[in-house]
Amino acid sequence: MAAVKQESRNGGEVFTKPEDSGNNGVNILEGNQVSYIGFDIDSIPEFIIKKYGSSAKRLDLSFNCLRTLEGIDKFLNLQELVLDNNNLDDTLVFPHLPHLHILTVNKNKITDIDAFVDKVRENLPSLEYLSLLGNIACPNELSAPDKDEEDYQRYRYFVLYRLPNLKFLDSNPVSYNERCEAKRVGSYMKIVKPPEEMFDGEESQSPPTSPYTPLPQSVKEGGQHKGTFGQCRYMYYGRHSEGNRFIRNNDL
Repeated sequence: MAAVKQESRNGGEVFTKPEDSGNNGVNILEGNQVSYIGFDIDSIPEFIIKKYGSSAKRLDLSFNCLRTLEGIDKFLNLQELVLDNNNLDDTLVFPHLPHLHILTVNKNKITDIDAFVDKVRENLPSLEYLSLLGNIACPNELSAPDKDEEDYQRYRYFVLYRLPNLKFLDSNPVSYNERCEAKRVGSYMKIVKPPEEMFDGEESQSPPTSPYTPLPQSVKEGGQHKGTFGQCRYMYYGRHSEGNRFIRNNDL
């Protein structure tokens, strides 16, 4: 659905949905700060790429349905990228953005922190501020109720070990002590997932049966189990029986 262009008070451009009224759905594009929020787009609109790719330093595409960042490589001077509340997952690809130093991808569908960090290391060399809250890859109570502070701290150590230039991760700045600890233990914090083929058909497979059994063959089949009732042939009444060892001599 095409946006309707209007003029803002300060001379910037305002885009609204045709059905929107008042301030609902207003997205302001002005100067080198570009904002296009809440239009349910699954990719970056071509008109934004063409008109603002060379000038935008801050791009906010939050609260959409983005599944790809195709065209983001045209934003040659981009320094800040906001992608919160979209549908970006582990297929996300970053082009080389040498000037980008702020990236927020909160509340998306990223699950593989190792692969995500590899992409950042390779293509975002200047990144200093990163936020991944609300993704499965970021294990805290916001994304997974079964995670705790220790899980989150291990994640921080791993990310800071792989991205040592970060000054801010998620909702907290990086302290000197935390950076030193990440350098010491970060390489051990990687979560290794077992291969999926290990679990394929696991539920349908029955454990191997052994030919050995403590029961006689005649009672192995279902419905053929037999009980017996009888009287013991021998009975021991001696002074040294197990029952008598707790009786005092004068009680005998």
